[in-house]
Amino acid sequence: MTVWRLLALKFAMVALLAVGVGAWLTPLAGWITAFVALALLYTRHIHQLTRLEHWLKAPGIDNVPDAAGAWGVVFAGIYRALRREIRERDAVKHELELFMQAAQALPDGIVILDRGDELSWCNDTAARHLGVRPGGDYGLRLTNIVRVPRLAAFLQSANPDETLEYRPAANPGQVLSLKSIPFGKGRKLLVSLDVTQIERADTTRRDFIANVSHELRTPLTVIHGFLEHMRDAPVLPAEQARRHIALMSQQSDRMLKIVDDLLMLSRLEGGDAPHREEPVDVHAMLQALAEEARALSAGRHHIEVNIARGAAMSGSADELRSAFGNLVSNAVRYTPAGGRIALAWRIDEKNRPLFSVKDNGIGIAAEHIPRLTERFYRVDRGRSRETGGTGLGLAIVKHVLLRHQATLEIESALGTGSEFRVLFPYWRGNVAGATPTSNGASGAADVDAA
Repeated sequence: MTVWRLLALKFAMVALLAVGVGAWLTPLAGWITAFVALALLYTRHIHQLTRLEHWLKAPGIDNVPDAAGAWGVVFAGIYRALRREIRERDAVKHELELFMQAAQALPDGIVILDRGDELSWCNDTAARHLGVRPGGDYGLRLTNIVRVPRLAAFLQSANPDETLEYRPAANPGQVLSLKSIPFGKGRKLLVSLDVTQIERADTTRRDFIANVSHELRTPLTVIHGFLEHMRDAPVLPAEQARRHIALMSQQSDRMLKIVDDLLMLSRLEGGDAPHREEPVDVHAMLQALAEEARALSAGRHHIEVNIARGAAMSGSADELRSAFGNLVSNAVRYTPAGGRIALAWRIDEKNRPLFSVKDNGIGIAAEHIPRLTERFYRVDRGRSRETGGTGLGLAIVKHVLLRHQATLEIESALGTGSEFRVLFPYWRGNVAGATPTSNGASGAADVDAA
């Protein structure tokens, strides 16, 4: 029953009581009865209003007043409304907590700015990116906390299509991209993205294009120069013409080698594993590589081969031959005449196949070793051109080894030579025909060439 109906019922009962008393006794007695009854009702209402006033000073669902009649309906309505509000508030709080957790989990920085570009909230990623303190810097202008050139103008424009590059002073190697997005009434959402890897990849791409262009330009310039000379002087002495043709042929071979290496790199980078797994006869492969090394050396080096019994493994024979061949040819190119080059294959103490190429050549300074497998990286660019290198050999080695789950270890020192070791996982040596030895001893086939 509604409050108005209860009140109307009570007033009707008072009126009936007063009329009954007046008819039974006297009209004055009826009026007195009506006055007393109304006074009691009024006093009760004053009491319940006082209880409501006290409750409003410290409202809570556990201390809502209780009563009968009309005030009971009112208090019950307050209790239901309060419970509904608490449920809605808890639901909103839960959704807000989910939003905060999602914002914290984002890999990008999120900053909420109010009308005056004061910091209202930020996630932990933004705190790391911009060097702000969550909670401690709230209410401060972002431009007073983060010293970034053009940041004030960038925030003022609030153009979602515009980005601002930022390198934190605490981490100069990091590159951030800031984006300002307006929302709500004068508020802004500042997003910080870590684009360091993208920037590095773009730099690598630019360097790669520049290096390829430079490497191809040199032989093309030589060929073009000879062709111009031959065009301007159609009749050349036979010896000079042969010399020009030989040089052009040499430069064209160099361009073909660069293109072949680039195509191989592209193919190797296109997958994480060899396209074809097969048993590899390592013994025959290394003997063939030793013969090629002797041909390249032309008798200028002492070359030896030490191969453990049952030298075999699983993998891609073509890819492994390319990788091993690059290591062997590098040893020949960078070892002066009279030097020694040793090719070896054995099983280490952990039953892992190990291939090594050791020389006593010019050696490599320690600062260059970490970058040797980068494309076109050369310790001595002039010497590399003299020896016919493309600058891609060790990059090919790196990708072949990655596809075979192998690691490359390099030990070198200037003037004393280098050793390149390729270590394969043990299971690649478990193929038919392989007889691993746990102590690394070998029934060796020693081949020497002066």
